[in-house]
Amino acid sequence: MKKDFFNNKINRINTNSVKWDRMENLFGKKDLLPFWVADMDFAAPEEVVKEIAKRVDHGVFGYTTPTESTNESVRSWVQKRHEWNIEADWITYSPGIVFAISMAIQAYTQKGDSILIQPPVYTPFFEMVKVNERKLIESPLYLKGDRYSIDFSSFEKQLASGVKMFILCSPHNPIGRVWKRGELEKIAELCKKYDVLILSDEIHSDLVYKPSVHIPISSLNEDAENRTITCIAPSKTFNVPGLQASAIIIPNNELREKYQQQQHKQGFFTLNTFGTIGLEAAYTHGEIWLNELLAYLQENIDFTRSFIKKNLPSLKVINPEGTYLLWIDCRALNMSDEDLHNLLLTKGGIAVESGVKYGAAEGKGFIRLNIGCPREQLKEGLKKLKAALS
Repeated sequence: MKKDFFNNKINRINTNSVKWDRMENLFGKKDLLPFWVADMDFAAPEEVVKEIAKRVDHGVFGYTTPTESTNESVRSWVQKRHEWNIEADWITYSPGIVFAISMAIQAYTQKGDSILIQPPVYTPFFEMVKVNERKLIESPLYLKGDRYSIDFSSFEKQLASGVKMFILCSPHNPIGRVWKRGELEKIAELCKKYDVLILSDEIHSDLVYKPSVHIPISSLNEDAENRTITCIAPSKTFNVPGLQASAIIIPNNELREKYQQQQHKQGFFTLNTFGTIGLEAAYTHGEIWLNELLAYLQENIDFTRSFIKKNLPSLKVINPEGTYLLWIDCRALNMSDEDLHNLLLTKGGIAVESGVKYGAAEGKGFIRLNIGCPREQLKEGLKKLKAALS
């Protein structure tokens, strides 16, 4: 792959891009530079594009289904990248992880049951619990310096209140934490103690920076394996979310059957043709591309932190151990979230995610910035950020 691959700026306007073409609907302005939704501005790996193009050239798009080679691509990937040995029959598929979260909530809990999350956290965690008429229970993470941690006293207290399911974000969006083994072991131990299922969203598991290491919580021990539903996808890793293909790994036969029955009730049977092809091609051929991406993203992170420290010293970037999303503390500005949001839009011409989306209290005074883009685009965005807040 050419060294300047990730510097190549691709025009995504008028491609039905949510990130680029929906800004006027969502932000009230269309002449903005987008750094909001978790969607990178890089082309997918060449092998993924070639495999999809080859299927397009075939010209027949009848019913298709994942095959043994699709399962093998998933199995080999998680073994090589995360040292987790799984069986092919543990894998089922989903058009997306948010869909999978909803299916798991419906399959394993009843209306009124309590489900625990850890804000500030990915917005659909809140939404899927509420829309499925379950009771939302929160155990907020706490920030000390520039690092978030789990309040295990609060966590256990909430589990003991009758929680049926815990939704884990690993690595964590938006704060960028990659949980250490000891933290995961404590989570698993407490979930065993109170007999709580673990639904682990590990969509960002491949986007981890050294020396941090992603550990699938299901891989810890036999009990964790038997109470965990793990959700992974090539979508964030290889920038193919539009292909709508995710792999759900459920080692426990009974839990897997319940999940698949719930999918069947919703009329879901298989992935679309291009989702299957893209998933398999990414996991089979994408490792070199990913390694180079991680190096580029780390440079983007370093550049952003250096720029903000020099030009906007009142802001504080929470150092990410994973993901391409920066969680930025703007509380020293002493501005309301609404005023900050409007200033970035009107004076800066930049679209970012407001922190309150990830927790009304926990996200107050924060923004989330997506640095998954060419360096020149990032530089332009940071200049806009400076112009808005200077």
